[in-house]
Amino acid sequence: MLTLLLAALAFAAPTAEEMVKRLSVIDDRQANSGDYKSLVYIENKQAGKSDLVYQAVVYRRDADDKLIILFVKPQSEAGKGYLRLDKNMFLYDPTVGKWERRTERERIGGTSSNRQDFDESRLAVEFTPSFVADEKLGSYAVEHLKLAVKPGADVAFPSAELWIDKATGNTLKRQDFADSGRLMRTTYYPAWNKMKSETKGADVYFPKEIRIIDEVEKGTSTTVVIQEVDLKALDPNIFTKAWLEAKSR
Repeated sequence: MLTLLLAALAFAAPTAEEMVKRLSVIDDRQANSGDYKSLVYIENKQAGKSDLVYQAVVYRRDADDKLIILFVKPQSEAGKGYLRLDKNMFLYDPTVGKWERRTERERIGGTSSNRQDFDESRLAVEFTPSFVADEKLGSYAVEHLKLAVKPGADVAFPSAELWIDKATGNTLKRQDFADSGRLMRTTYYPAWNKMKSETKGADVYFPKEIRIIDEVEKGTSTTVVIQEVDLKALDPNIFTKAWLEAKSR
């Protein structure tokens, strides 16, 4: 009886507070108290169509929840950009010189990626977690959590599931679901990098690669490779419509 009791305690599910703390740790590790800039390569594959390959520069100011995704290649897309400002997402198309408001489900550049793949992590702010199970994901021991969107949070999908590496605390897999419960996409994070942030006084973690599988449009997938991360302070005028418009000229 004592052996069974000890075994049950050893495999007891984490408390609600412990699960929220896990999400907060993920958020904190990916956030920088200063600014963030990176060069990203985005490759989209779709059955029966030619692959699309983009190069973009991502600018973030986590303290103010600001984000810019500026396309620089190919030439046909250069100058197009997304701006997240005051919880609103805008797209600027230099070919017509217009801004359009976009939702959180906006496919970045028509790929399977969306804002959350480039922005800071806000899991603990946007979702309420619940425990599913301790599992194995390949050779990794993981904690499987289910996430439900909090009232008032603006996210691409209302529920998700996470598989968190027990050894490192990094997310290895995520699945996003529609209101109906339909699986919309599966995302894998096969490798993570970290670098020292002088403003934060700690390491900032970021996925080296993100692999997104579109579960609705079968045969469609997107790979995002993050390179040349820079955590130095950015010009305060960057996160404006005027700045993005000027870069497209």
